[in-house]
Amino acid sequence: MITRRDMLASGAALAAIGAAPAFGEDAPPSLHALARAKGMRFGACVAWSPPGADRGSFANPAYAALLERDCGILVPENEFKWQAVRPDARTFKLDHFADMLDYAEAKGMAMRGHTLLWHKTQYFPKWLNDYDFGASPRASAEALLTNHVRTLCRLYGSRLTSFDVVNETIDEKTGEQRASSLSRAFGSADAMVDHAFHTARANAPHAQLVYNDYMSWEPGNEKHRAGVLKLLEGMKKRGVPCDALGVQSHIAPSSDGSVAQMMARQAKPWRDFLDAVTGMGYGLVVTEFDINDRALPGDTKVRDRIVADYAAAYLETLFAYPQLRDVLVWGMCDKYSWLNGFMPRADGAPQRATPYDSSFHAKPLRQVFADAIAARV
Repeated sequence: MITRRDMLASGAALAAIGAAPAFGEDAPPSLHALARAKGMRFGACVAWSPPGADRGSFANPAYAALLERDCGILVPENEFKWQAVRPDARTFKLDHFADMLDYAEAKGMAMRGHTLLWHKTQYFPKWLNDYDFGASPRASAEALLTNHVRTLCRLYGSRLTSFDVVNETIDEKTGEQRASSLSRAFGSADAMVDHAFHTARANAPHAQLVYNDYMSWEPGNEKHRAGVLKLLEGMKKRGVPCDALGVQSHIAPSSDGSVAQMMARQAKPWRDFLDAVTGMGYGLVVTEFDINDRALPGDTKVRDRIVADYAAAYLETLFAYPQLRDVLVWGMCDKYSWLNGFMPRADGAPQRATPYDSSFHAKPLRQVFADAIAARV
């Protein structure tokens, strides 16, 4: 049996997938090295897998080579979420996440915790949706959430630099907070959110605490952005210890115009939103960047050009804010992008969503990140 310590120490996992991509002496500087020179960090999500699995995992040598070349900070794709770590109300299952954290530390990379509470009922474990909070629901809900947040923060608060304390509590259709078994037991979603942040601060006092959401800059996101601003304003007034907004950045160019035309519709409302967030004293984190290209033509060169131009315009806006320090992509390689399963292209081609293609070759999108970081004042 191969233990995680064996994998890290001896590289036993490298035999399973094939050769990792080679980076020669003339290779451009790593994205994290460029970011570090500007007081920033560049990173990506990573998955857990056993040796031999063809996934975007640290145990896949080809994917690990991309992480180790370009990243200074990682985030677990799924392995820190309730569905992964809480098989029931009494148990924590953390072996997979522990493997990932050991890997990151062995390679000198920081790691974020995503997420302490994903407030979307379809992503609750079934037992939580069905949980009986009894005759004193508020007290029972507080005990349940306190135990979850306190346990993870005490275990990892000194090893993780940042936590997405609450994720996606705003309903994009209404701009209001979602309801769940947990929020109803608390009496309100505000009470639940506040409790999660206060518990995280008490048990991970040195970590950055983040509210994370997918409100985007495309038209149609106005209610979502307004709801996020309302949430952040309320937390600020109530003294809730939230340090930053996580801007997921799952963005998607449309097929109905040029990047310049899209920017004309999107840039000012987006800047107004970011101005309002930073004006309240919040920092910014790009937590999950990728580009959904399913509306774009099939020609690879055409797609890559549009994706690169769109990303450049988006990143230019965000990088203008000194409050932005960490930038993470949701996958380094197109082969393993979640979008291929969640929002597949009609032609069946892999989405060109990430900095490297399915053969682990750098794409124009990688250069866009290098240029955006280099241009940072």
